[in-house]
Amino acid sequence: MKIEFAQSAVNDLDHAIQYYQEQGEPSVGETFVKTISQKIERLYKYPDSGRMVPEYQIEFLREVIVPPFRIVYRREEQITVIRILRSERLLKLD
Repeated sequence: MKIEFAQSAVNDLDHAIQYYQEQGEPSVGETFVKTISQKIERLYKYPDSGRMVPEYQIEFLREVIVPPFRIVYRREEQITVIRILRSERLLKLD
């Protein structure tokens, strides 16, 4: 199954990396990206492994929790990662 990233997810990753750099912890940012990448790669084989996003309960809108973040994706003919945000934040679809 093909995996793509929405611009919003790319922006989320960029902001997280920038945050860790500003905090003087670039290695934490690198570990974060590596961990997130591994979880997303797993979706290639197991696209339904994420749970439905609780705020919406829509079958094709799923998430994988990687504390303290959540990876939100659309599972249709392909997987589109749409957001990578802090777990405590509610997902708002615009």
